[in-house]
Amino acid sequence: MTLAIHRLTTEQHNPKTQHIDAMSTLEMVKTMNQEDQAVIDAIANASENISHAIDAIVAALKSGGRLIYIGAGTSGRLGVLDASECLPTFGVGEEKVMGIIAGGDRALRHPVENAEDRRELCIEDLKRVAFNDKDILCAIAASGRTPYCLGGLDYAKAISAKSIAVTCTDNNPMLSAADYPIAVVTGAEVITGSTRLKAGSAQKMVLNMLSTCSMIQLGKTYGNVMVDVKPTNEKLHQRALNMLMSILEIDEIAAYDLLERAHHHVKTALLMHLQKMSYAEAQSALAKEERLAVLLKEAR
Repeated sequence: MTLAIHRLTTEQHNPKTQHIDAMSTLEMVKTMNQEDQAVIDAIANASENISHAIDAIVAALKSGGRLIYIGAGTSGRLGVLDASECLPTFGVGEEKVMGIIAGGDRALRHPVENAEDRRELCIEDLKRVAFNDKDILCAIAASGRTPYCLGGLDYAKAISAKSIAVTCTDNNPMLSAADYPIAVVTGAEVITGSTRLKAGSAQKMVLNMLSTCSMIQLGKTYGNVMVDVKPTNEKLHQRALNMLMSILEIDEIAAYDLLERAHHHVKTALLMHLQKMSYAEAQSALAKEERLAVLLKEAR
């Protein structure tokens, strides 16, 4: 596999920022903000491919599989970030969504030399988490040529697992290797080659869509309310209470009592209150159907 770095759009010089070192602070900020507008347009152009990838994720998760992000550097960190946010937001942990970064957890804070250049390292990492044909792989790399990600995509194909590629250039090896290619072409960076900027922002927004839209389809929200939130701190506990007070039009004391009886699970609390169920009855119903709107037979 060969792909000359200097040909990548993310490695081109940006004429709009050629003299950024001579700009005032305000000019720098305005220039960066103007450049970031391109991210929105690039994602809009990839909307259809993003939606296909989401449908594939939902199918995998419904079949008992997992969504596993892989990447190196900024891309890997973004995958780990998105996966880790699924637990507090949607009550979904590594049994459903997982992020793997080249070089392991140390690479979250420090560069790990040559980790991204080893295809076999990704295969070892995937085997370590028992990646299988029920799972779906999402490889993330701005360039679309990272060997670590290509190793993962090749391994996914070898074991008949579905795969997604999120890149910020087009016509690259990762797009060719994935079942669901997503090219969000963001162009030259403000600082030449610094893909933590526009490319990183685009990747983060795409991952937001992949996980959020998938979780909505799996019933992890009620309308736009995160009813599977895990109230693991004071802020999230208050958010859970606010949801109950708003949806059920009850006061804080009643919401607190209901949340306690529901073992701090908002979705269960709503079902108990609206359907006059016991905790056990609500849990049994949710085990069969996670979508609260369906259980409530509500036509919105």
